[in-house]
Formats: sequence, structure tokens, C-alpha cells
Amino acid sequence: MYYMSNQYPYYVSGPMYNYGGQSVRMANPYGYSYSYYGYRYPNGNGGMMLKDYGPNPFVININEATRLNNTFRTALWTGSHLQVTLMSIDVGGDIGLEMHPDVDQFLRIEQGQGIVQMGKTKDNLDFQRNVMDDSAIMIPAGTWHNVTNTGNSPLKLYSIYAPPNHPAGTVHVTKADAAAAEEAHGSANGNGSPTVFGKTPDEWVQHTEYLVKEGLEDVKRGINATHILQEFILMGVLVGKGYTPEKAYQTVEEWEQTGQSKLLQESKNM
Repeated sequence: MYYMSNQYPYYVSGPMYNYGGQSVRMANPYGYSYSYYGYRYPNGNGGMMLKDYGPNPFVININEATRLNNTFRTALWTGSHLQVTLMSIDVGGDIGLEMHPDVDQFLRIEQGQGIVQMGKTKDNLDFQRNVMDDSAIMIPAGTWHNVTNTGNSPLKLYSIYAPPNHPAGTVHVTKADAAAAEEAHGSANGNGSPTVFGKTPDEWVQHTEYLVKEGLEDVKRGINATHILQEFILMGVLVGKGYTPEKAYQTVEEWEQTGQSKLLQESKNM
């Protein structure tokens, strides 16, 4: 296995699959990514590229990708509303007791066995179940939880976060790497506070800079303050729901211009 950085893919050994005598990976002009497993190299060995393919349309054999992954955590696909990560938990190891205030989480075991614990507080994990291959685990936002490998082989699983919980392109080779990254990310926040919907406060400021500039342009055009506040509060709400700032701006403008929102039309004419 080759590990580079979060920005680059790594490869893991895997079985070869031949499609018409050739293993290929290609992208079409529309940005759709197709992965056919078993890249063929001159020496005849093959591997599957595991990296973050989001937010482009993407299809993969999730069972095979999960089983071949040997890192503690690798982001496979990160979008605006959800994120898929692959995980491999060493024998006797665990994910680590944690809680995501605003993130619902889905886990599916593809190989191995373990125990999942959940509870409303970290000192009272009163929900416990044995899990194994094909087990699906649903973790509501705000719930403390942990998964421990109780088998004699690595526990292979994938996780779906809604919304995303880790930066796009995340690769944590070991659990120690994950802990170090989270500590460094917390320090970067200035006060050690957790990220909100996958972004730090400063990242949110940068993300919404487009809206700030558009708002200042409205001020220069002499649009009344009530209308500006209405529009940009609405845009902020849409961004929080996963819209890009550009899409949020376009949507609210359409509400006003097409008459879908009579109140916005009225406030603009005040």
C-alpha cells in the first residue's frame, strides 16, 4: 500500500477483473466517473484506486472497496449533503467513543464481527448489539457511540454521514493519525470547537464570501435594508441546507422575480 496525502489516491492489492480482456478506468466529457476494478500494470498486478471521488456522479462495488481498504478511514465520496468513508478496525481496536451533534450516521459491516454501543450520554451506553457481516447500524445525531472489533480479523465497514463529517479527501492510515488530525483541526479553529457541518467557522466565512459581495452590491444599488436582510437571511438558510452560495443567491432571486414570493416583491418596493 502506498500512502501519500489527503489529496492523492493510494492503491491496495485486489483481485483482477477483466472486462473484454482489459481493465480500464475512464471519465466521460460530462464528468461521470467509471471505475472498473483491477487496473492492469505491466507486471500483471492489479489494484483498486481508493480516494475521494465526490462530488461527481460515481458508481463502485462498495462491498469490494470496503474489504480491500486497509486504512482506518478513507473518504470515498464527499458531497454537499452526505459523505461515504471506508474504515478498517484492527483486532481488539475500536472507532473511539464519539458523538456528532448535527450528523446522522449509517454504518454497514462488510467483514468481521464486533459490538456497537450507543447512548444519550457517554457514561451510559445502554444500547448494545453484536454486529457482523451485513449488519447495518443507524446512529441518530447527538448519540454517543462506539464500535469495537471483537473478532480475530480486521473489521471492515463503510460509513455514511449526513451531512459530511470530515474534510473532503480525508485519509487516516491509522487511528492515531485520525486523532492527530482531529486535534490539529481543533487547534486550527482557535478555540478547539468542533466543525459545523464539516467546516470550521473560518471556512464558513470563506464559503459565504460570495454572498457578502453580492449584498454589498445591493447596498450600492440603493436597495432598502429590509429587502436585503430578508434575501440574505434566506440565502444563508439555503446554504445551511446544502445549497452553494451561488445557487442560494439564484434561487432567492428567482423567488422574487417570478413572484413566487410576494413578500420579497413587496419589501423591494418599500
